[in-house]
Amino acid sequence: MQVYVVQPGDTLWGISQRYNSSISQIGLLNGLNDWNRLVVGQALVIPELAKEYVVKQGDSLWGIAQQFGISVQELAQFNQITDPKLLYVGDLLRLPYVRYTVQPGDSLWAVARRFGVSVEEIMTNNTLSDPALIYAGQTLYIPAPSLPAIDVNAYTTSIDSQGAQEVLYLGRNFTYLSPFMHSVRNDGSVSNIEDAPLLEAAQANDVAPLFVLTNFAEGSFDSDLAATILRNPELQNKVISNVLNKMAEKHYSGLNIDFEYVYPEDRQNYNDFLKRVTEQLHERGYIVSTALAPKISGDQQGLLYEAHDYAQQAQIVDFIILMTYEWGWAGGRPWAIAPINKVKEVLDYAVTVIPRDKIVMGVPLYGRDWKIPWVEGTYARTVSPKQAVQLASLYGVPIQYNEQYQSPYFRYADEQGQQHEVWFEDARSVQAKYDVVKEYGLRGISYWVLGNPFPQNWPVLQTNFTVHKR
Repeated sequence: MQVYVVQPGDTLWGISQRYNSSISQIGLLNGLNDWNRLVVGQALVIPELAKEYVVKQGDSLWGIAQQFGISVQELAQFNQITDPKLLYVGDLLRLPYVRYTVQPGDSLWAVARRFGVSVEEIMTNNTLSDPALIYAGQTLYIPAPSLPAIDVNAYTTSIDSQGAQEVLYLGRNFTYLSPFMHSVRNDGSVSNIEDAPLLEAAQANDVAPLFVLTNFAEGSFDSDLAATILRNPELQNKVISNVLNKMAEKHYSGLNIDFEYVYPEDRQNYNDFLKRVTEQLHERGYIVSTALAPKISGDQQGLLYEAHDYAQQAQIVDFIILMTYEWGWAGGRPWAIAPINKVKEVLDYAVTVIPRDKIVMGVPLYGRDWKIPWVEGTYARTVSPKQAVQLASLYGVPIQYNEQYQSPYFRYADEQGQQHEVWFEDARSVQAKYDVVKEYGLRGISYWVLGNPFPQNWPVLQTNFTVHKR
């Protein structure tokens, strides 16, 4: 898979010819509604036909396997498909082997180098006894190069049949699914959500669900609610008991605690609560994680940051999700949602106090549309990456790309003459984030939030990483 940025005068046909690809494969993979209308500056993912296949209407896993001369089981296992029926139009399937015809003058060493695999791997896959004994016209099956394995978490707020369908469609890309959310109450009880369809969809894709516990009340995170729980061990025991009962009843695999805007004076109380929770959940075989604000120092000021103790929590829980997004927040000035330079600042601090194999980096699946000039007190509209491109197409404006932030953006004027500025994510920006995961050697990534169509993200993920399944 390659990423191409649309230039003036480009057509899908021309791009397909340039990359020896297919119009339909490109159109399906990018979820294009109108294959005849491209936006200058739009990033497209281009499948490599010798290595990848994009599912079209009427396909079956059996038929695709037959087409490429491999078994259904091998194709499913390589693409982490647990149920052959869970195949959807637009899915990218990586092929476990590439068929290569030996050319005059080829050596096995040169072929291995070209495809990024070892001579030994080619010999094993083709039952060759001597690397010198290859000949022009011979067909070799070249194994796909192995990819680094990471954990992938996805939060979802879509607690309905549509949300469950999305998890069915995308679930092979996830280690964990985190339905958002269950909230603590002042009396130690825990709210309930109708999450059965989501959990069934997760199970169908071998995805481990995480029970998300928050201090959310009446539309926002509540500092006083957190204080009530964190300052009362008796209430904490009630919370833990209620959480354990719900987790057992619904067959959750672990707990994710997302307490935000905790008072600074409750920093140690929060750590103590986490110790109590983790000890009891570990006894029952559950994993425990937390979601923490993006800090660049241990003493960073502000209600969002001060009670989030990176160093202590790293010693207590199994992993930590860093919420490395929301620089471009709805109530602030137009800006990239997750500028890569800011993300790196957070990681530069985090790796000094948290083991890298416990850090899960937040990745946004959304963008925002601000009215400009920006006026304090106004709020941006959240848009999906797909909606953002459609807006640029509708108003006939090119998409630009900020190299410092590694983020696409554009401006347009609506029908009333109101100016807008849009920042969002595309294939280039998520590739930059996945490069950071590799550079820092992190445990994985966590998406906020499902429900925002972003077709290009999934093939970019699939060609960078193998996803752990727990």
